[in-house]
Amino acid sequence: MNTAISLLLICFYLFIPALIIYVCYKFPSINKIGAVLLCYIAGITMGNIGILPEQAKSIQDISSNITIILGLPMLLFTINIKTWFRLAGKALLAFTLECIAVVIVVFAGYLLLRHIIPDAWKIAGMLLGVYTGGTPNLAAIKEAFNVDSTTFVIVHTYDTVLSMIYIIFLVTIAQKLFLKFLPPFKVINNEEDKNAKTGEDIRLYGDIFSKNILKNLVIALLLSIAVVAISLGIAGLLPNQYQTMVVILAVTTIAILLSLIPYVHNLKRTFQFGMYLIYIFCTIVGSMVNVDNLIHINIPLLFYVFLAIFGSLLVHGILCKIFSIDTDTYIITSVAGICSPPFVPVVADALHNKYILLSGITTGVIGYAIGNYLGITLGYIFSSI
Repeated sequence: MNTAISLLLICFYLFIPALIIYVCYKFPSINKIGAVLLCYIAGITMGNIGILPEQAKSIQDISSNITIILGLPMLLFTINIKTWFRLAGKALLAFTLECIAVVIVVFAGYLLLRHIIPDAWKIAGMLLGVYTGGTPNLAAIKEAFNVDSTTFVIVHTYDTVLSMIYIIFLVTIAQKLFLKFLPPFKVINNEEDKNAKTGEDIRLYGDIFSKNILKNLVIALLLSIAVVAISLGIAGLLPNQYQTMVVILAVTTIAILLSLIPYVHNLKRTFQFGMYLIYIFCTIVGSMVNVDNLIHINIPLLFYVFLAIFGSLLVHGILCKIFSIDTDTYIITSVAGICSPPFVPVVADALHNKYILLSGITTGVIGYAIGNYLGITLGYIFSSI
């Protein structure tokens, strides 16, 4: 593939996610669809209208690896571990129970479907990552396990559809239903209000081209490159079969340690920049998919994703009943794990409870950090069973 076509393809991958962010920023109704899904749609459309040359795969492979590995540290720089440990203990307990519920249900599903779904342990690892963390973890574990792009997008497509049904349930009848079994939320203090507007709010992209913000983003990018370089150096000391896994885990660990440095943690809009790189990744992966492979529904895979979402919601509820977790904390920590921070404000508003915003967002961001550990470690353990 000649240089001109390569540059054109790279420009497309850079421009389309930026355009989607702009459209979501300008039109709240479109933003409800979600930038991630729109990026997949744009990529799939381009990849299936016959304009990509066959040689494009080399650019796609390199670009997808670069974007996910650089984007992950920027997301993790925003974690405030110290603040998290000062939050109410029940939120942490409830999220821990959510993670336990996901592990139990995904493992049960693996035992049930491992002879039906090819490389079921890889699917299990991705589900563990995405339902304790989010899309960045799904993408990272996809890279760690070398999951093919078609399988990855099928899993994410099923996840998107079923997650919408899950959210609709939570914002409509869930609170009334669960109040029959769990205690109501009691207001202790309102210290969480002041920092509620954090995370993946699309409006935070509004000042990203200002001089001060651009300076912060350059610094964050350089730090991210340094994290990746160190991680690659560590992985290079190990056998080839473990290198990708070690890179992902090393990047996660080093980025969390850097987040403890106030200067790094306070670099503005690094989370947004990291998500922009994730959107690029989604566009690239979408363009690598042959839509013919998505026409026929994979029933076992669809059932596994359904079981992971709604089965973990049920088991999580049972565990919260045992530990006397209130209804709203149960619901918001479930959302933080299953759907990640963007959906926390939506559900908190439906629950008419502004006090759980920071708890939900914080546990969701913490999930970004632990999702890789759970998904990769337990995925390999499952594969040995």
